[in-house]
Amino acid sequence: MIDVAIVGAGPNGLMLACELALAGVHPVVLERHAAPTGEPRANGLVGQVVRLLYRRGLYARLSGESTPPAPQPAFTFGAFPLDLTMLAENPHYVLGVPQAQLEAGLAVRAAELGVDLRRGHEVVDLRQRLDAVEVHLADGTQLTSRFVVGADGGRSVVRRLAGIDFPGVTNDRSISRTATVTVPASFLDPETGGLRVPGHGVVPPFQHTRTARGLIAWAPFPGRPAILSTTEWPDPPTNDETPMSLADLRASVARVLGADIPLGAPDGPGLLRRLTGRNTRIAARYRADRVLLVGDAAHVHPAMGGPGLNLGLQDAVNLGWKLAATVRGWAPEGLLDTYESERRPVAERVVMSTQAQSALIGPGDEISGLRELFAELLRKPEVTGHIAALMSGADIRYPADPADPLAGRCAPDVVVHTERGAIRLAELTRTARPLLLDSTGAYAGIAAPWRDRVDVVTGSLEGTTAAALLVRPDCFIAWSAGDAATLRASLAHHFGLPR
Repeated sequence: MIDVAIVGAGPNGLMLACELALAGVHPVVLERHAAPTGEPRANGLVGQVVRLLYRRGLYARLSGESTPPAPQPAFTFGAFPLDLTMLAENPHYVLGVPQAQLEAGLAVRAAELGVDLRRGHEVVDLRQRLDAVEVHLADGTQLTSRFVVGADGGRSVVRRLAGIDFPGVTNDRSISRTATVTVPASFLDPETGGLRVPGHGVVPPFQHTRTARGLIAWAPFPGRPAILSTTEWPDPPTNDETPMSLADLRASVARVLGADIPLGAPDGPGLLRRLTGRNTRIAARYRADRVLLVGDAAHVHPAMGGPGLNLGLQDAVNLGWKLAATVRGWAPEGLLDTYESERRPVAERVVMSTQAQSALIGPGDEISGLRELFAELLRKPEVTGHIAALMSGADIRYPADPADPLAGRCAPDVVVHTERGAIRLAELTRTARPLLLDSTGAYAGIAAPWRDRVDVVTGSLEGTTAAALLVRPDCFIAWSAGDAATLRASLAHHFGLPR
């Protein structure tokens, strides 16, 4: 019998497979496509997930950089530029790799960890038993798995087969057009990298520029074709089924900007995509007995601010260690259910953020007045800091002991000074095992009965005021220095009773 069958070999499914393999569980990934599609989707990762990839040793292989990720000095929110240099602590990170490259990197890592990735395997039915799930494939074969995880996107077959509703709303007012393009050199602004448009001015790069008629974004990615996109709100709404062309996008640009940009196709394959409307939905439940959902299978929302992979990959890392603990038999009662209780509120905040941004970019003079007020608020560092924490996920605090100020929050970039030298937290978290960091030496003995599942590192701690930290595999703090009783209780609460 298979331990865990993951349906979908996108970033979230592959990340979950890697997490399970690190925890000693052997997953099988079932992907209906016979080969990676290479379909252009996300253009990068935004938020705290970049730090998480660094802590798993994946950042260097994806970015090509040997140094730790650094916060970005600027970003956007609802087509407003965010000046993040005004913040004392900037939580916002960006990794500009396309989704296809991310998937390829995760597939390589999964293979290194011995993950069984089966392409060309389409799931058509699920039948739950008390102890397992029967998975039926399109070729007439079937397999049996203790658990099944749907990582198969917003149109999830697993979610439908498990009987999980997907409530929410579909707004069909907007039309978004996106294409890979070339533009005449005279339209490129050498100082900013933006588009210098006669009759309008400069369209800055990697930002959303709003007018009263719509939205435009210009993304001149280094080493690959630039992407130009627009969003409009036609009145009355339309649903054009004809294939999109560069001429369609050029006409849309002219309507949004009131000025023309000559557009050409890139050398080689290009992207031409038109999307009508926006979906905002969260699954009625993340778990139906032995079937669970991650990523877009559990939630969909507008792409404003690029939160999708930040949300989905952290779903996978939150679920991974809990599902592995359940499979291996040491999970405390109710641990697997905390996947939804912790991650659903995060999805709800992402939905709130993307809906707010969608409202702020809308057409009309009333929205222009709202934006004028909002621009004043963003000059205040405390407002920009609040929004940066929201967009990056740095404001997450999972339910924890209210008397412990650090518990439930993401662990800081601690350095442990040991007898063997200084060790960064990112070097200790690559194995995805729980960690007790102890600067006193007094707590190590308490954790000794859990040595089969909790690693203990002693040494002085730099980067935190706590004398000791108990860090979960997903790099969130379970406990910070208290008495022996609270540590023992936290170990049992998160990692079960010792053998």
